[in-house]
Amino acid sequence: MMKKKVPDWLNSSLWSSPTSSPPSPAITEYTSPIFNPTISPPSPPPLIVQDPPPKQIIEESRSEDPHDAPPSDFDISHQTQLLAELSKKVMDMRELRRIACQGVPDSAGIRSTLWKLLLGYLPPDRGLWSSELAKKRSQYKQFKEEILMNPSEITRRMYNSTIGDADDAKRDRALLSRSEIPHDEHPLSLGKTSVWNQFFQDTEIIDQIDRDVKRTHPDMHFFSGDSKFSKSNQEALKNILIIFAKLNPGVKYVQGMNELLAPLYYVFKNDPDEENATFAEADAFFCFVELLSGFRDNFVQQLDNSVVGIRSTITKLSQLLRKHDEELWRHLEITSKINPQFYAFRWITLLLTQEFNFADSLHIWDTLLGDSSPGMLCNANSHSQAPPSR
Repeated sequence: MMKKKVPDWLNSSLWSSPTSSPPSPAITEYTSPIFNPTISPPSPPPLIVQDPPPKQIIEESRSEDPHDAPPSDFDISHQTQLLAELSKKVMDMRELRRIACQGVPDSAGIRSTLWKLLLGYLPPDRGLWSSELAKKRSQYKQFKEEILMNPSEITRRMYNSTIGDADDAKRDRALLSRSEIPHDEHPLSLGKTSVWNQFFQDTEIIDQIDRDVKRTHPDMHFFSGDSKFSKSNQEALKNILIIFAKLNPGVKYVQGMNELLAPLYYVFKNDPDEENATFAEADAFFCFVELLSGFRDNFVQQLDNSVVGIRSTITKLSQLLRKHDEELWRHLEITSKINPQFYAFRWITLLLTQEFNFADSLHIWDTLLGDSSPGMLCNANSHSQAPPSR
């Protein structure tokens, strides 16, 4: 299917100026099992869903699109319903999913908050939001400091931890002499525990991530170009994918994960709340983890032929297609003799991000996320209803 041209409003020049960032909170806790987040004690925060200031309007700004129309009565009513539900102290997730399945209006920063709730990153209890966000954002900061650190710095810190307090002069040095570097931590060491050996093994994955990130939506100024803002967005995507790959060695990085991350980061960076936009990278990382938790087995080649692998998922989709639209199923698989793998593989693994333009894919994701519990997106692909046309 030929992809439609990206609407002009997605390439607004407003993207060229990044907003200022408040200082990051101090690291308070580190939790290694990233697929099993915990919830901190309640501390009620104020409601963050609000009308965006003019310079923050990015996703919602449609003035450059000649096909724009004023919001319909349905959109206005729908937005009112969502804002009322999001304003509750404890949200009814079943009701939120029902409303989200009908589509989410492109205004007031609703989508950013709603996706975090639907993916299980934010708990339904509003009183837990502040502490949960502070904990996760601090945890991500620690991930970056530990996982993205240069091996030379790791070796220097290991050396500093072994010397006494009396050796302050040695501790303050930026470089170590050759004799002070442990044999196992030498750059030429082939030891399995060597940080340098691991660094060189990771280089291939990091290079692949770098290539894929640069190819992410090249027709959108947000992701592509030489502006400082687009470069910072590319760097954020790279950081998230590298950290995910290193924390999940069984999955690592698979080509196409960048396409799943892009909508999350775009929506969160576009949040009209400045603090949320500042921490878009951290929020996108944990939501990316939640998103993949339900169908990450589809990315593991060793599981391709198992009951949880991609081929089994494609078979289920074919069966559902036959059940709900037998005429189409017969046309594809009987008359045309098309193997479902040729059309369904990309639908499932990339959640339709490559079949529609970026603006439409956001609305499709509203329905996919709303029509499923966290971890069940592989089934949502097959039976979700399309959002109403707009």
